[in-house]
Amino acid sequence: QVQLVESGGASVQAGGSLRLSCVGSGFLYSRRYMGWFRQAPGAEREGVAAIYIGFDNTYYADSVKGRFTISQGNTRNTVYLQMNSLKPEDTAMYYCAATYSPGSRLSVKAYNFWGQGTQVTVSS
Repeated sequence: QVQLVESGGASVQAGGSLRLSCVGSGFLYSRRYMGWFRQAPGAEREGVAAIYIGFDNTYYADSVKGRFTISQGNTRNTVYLQMNSLKPEDTAMYYCAATYSPGSRLSVKAYNFWGQGTQVTVSS
């Protein structure tokens, strides 16, 4: 059974940085997508960044390109999201997710394993 545990969320001021971590376990296959998604109150969940484990291909939402970086740890069961130049509109619950489905990238519907989320709040 796949389990994902996020950490690193906090309250920061605009322009600040945070690093989110996601530790996964129970994977059956090494090739998979792992991604970060976020959901603000009253809004739909959206894809922020994703990485194809094993090939290191990365994908980003236009709103975070140049500010956020997704990377994987040495064990490939851990992914990070480095968030720089944070803006108030980045405020949301951030979720780590995983899927074996090919071509999933930032598609919310394609991910079937989810963590509990970690809150990021950016004040102006």
